[in-house]
Amino acid sequence: MIKRGRPRKGEELLSRDRLLDTASSLFLEHGYGNLSLETIAKEARVSMRTIYSQFGGKAGLFGAMIRRCSDQFVTSLSEEHVLASSPEDVLISFAKQFLHGITRPDVVRMRAMLVGESPRFPDLAIQFYEQGPQRTLEHLSQFFARQQQAGYFVVTDPYFLAEQFLGVLRSERILKLQLGLEPTPDEAKIDAWVRQAVGLFLHGSLKNGQGGARDNTAEQVGQNH
Repeated sequence: MIKRGRPRKGEELLSRDRLLDTASSLFLEHGYGNLSLETIAKEARVSMRTIYSQFGGKAGLFGAMIRRCSDQFVTSLSEEHVLASSPEDVLISFAKQFLHGITRPDVVRMRAMLVGESPRFPDLAIQFYEQGPQRTLEHLSQFFARQQQAGYFVVTDPYFLAEQFLGVLRSERILKLQLGLEPTPDEAKIDAWVRQAVGLFLHGSLKNGQGGARDNTAEQVGQNH
């Protein structure tokens, strides 16, 4: 009888991706509370032991699914990518991938499920926030900190800059999308959305000479953190 050894790294990644894909579909179909790990394991053709050893349980599996989604845009903030591009180009690249990710119909549905079920399952809320929004904010704040050292951005709390950038980027359109009041944006609409948001964030909304006295708000915010 031929004994099968441990799967190769590529095979392990394929197996992991298949499991996460299956879990994502099942979470959308059944919700979080109504879905058992047994069902996920059966549909993904893996053992319960595999899920527990790799993810620690259902909340950890959900967190890994969210982390994989955030990988798609936080990698654009890597130091290697940043060194090869201007800060504005990096923000545009990040913003396009971010909006493509969070405006997908399945992601919008997943977020609605999270809002509905997180009060009953605090571990679900923690995993989502840590692997999604918090991780994104941390990568963005590191990007802004590096660019502050290079003299590109004002000296203020880089985490605050990251929060403000994401706030400008999401805007009211995300709420409309979640409420079904707007269709999923296509590539052209996302491109226009991103360029307007990045332009406003980098250059502000006042015309030259219209600000009056010098505004020290940004510096005050940084000093107060």
